[in-house]
Amino acid sequence: MFNEWFGQSNIDENKTKINHREAVRAIIIEDNQILMVHSNLGDFKFPGGGVEDHESHAEGLIREVAEETGFFSIVGDKMGVVIERHLDDYDEEAIFQMTSHYYLCELMGEEVVQQLDDYEFEQEYTPKWVDLDEAIKQNQGIINQCEENVWIHRENFVLKELKKSWCRSKYNKEKKENGSSIEMIRRKYRCNIKNDQTLFDRFNHSFFYNV
Repeated sequence: MFNEWFGQSNIDENKTKINHREAVRAIIIEDNQILMVHSNLGDFKFPGGGVEDHESHAEGLIREVAEETGFFSIVGDKMGVVIERHLDDYDEEAIFQMTSHYYLCELMGEEVVQQLDDYEFEQEYTPKWVDLDEAIKQNQGIINQCEENVWIHRENFVLKELKKSWCRSKYNKEKKENGSSIEMIRRKYRCNIKNDQTLFDRFNHSFFYNV
């Protein structure tokens, strides 16, 4: 399970006003591709968004995935948390903290019409199945050029964590089948496999992920 901070972390919470926002985001993988939301600015983001006061994480995520992608989903295991802190654009005396919770999800097959917010409509949010490498490369290419979508740093971090888990999965599978060494798998899939298997174990044993 991954945990990461972006932005201001060394602040005195007893002396600083912090405006909190909870969000949930879906990791949906089928046939070795991941479902992302693509904008006309060129970036990829995970389907999801803010949780309303009356909602559980699962309820909020099912709603957000349907609104942004047009698909109903089932919420599975939690994969990690990313916290972002920066100056609040609407409150100059406060810090804005976004806490994003990432969950494995599975699509149910039912489709509905997208229900996009105004800024999402302006950016032409479109669901798209992509390879992890394609999404990472595309985001990396505009990560410092797209000031409007500040979440690209967060999303690319998570994509890279998933890439590590995918590589670990490939390594274990090939090692079991033909005794491939970890160095061979690193070269073959151009990835860095860490010794920590916590994220991999949760990722590989999800109920729908196929390698």
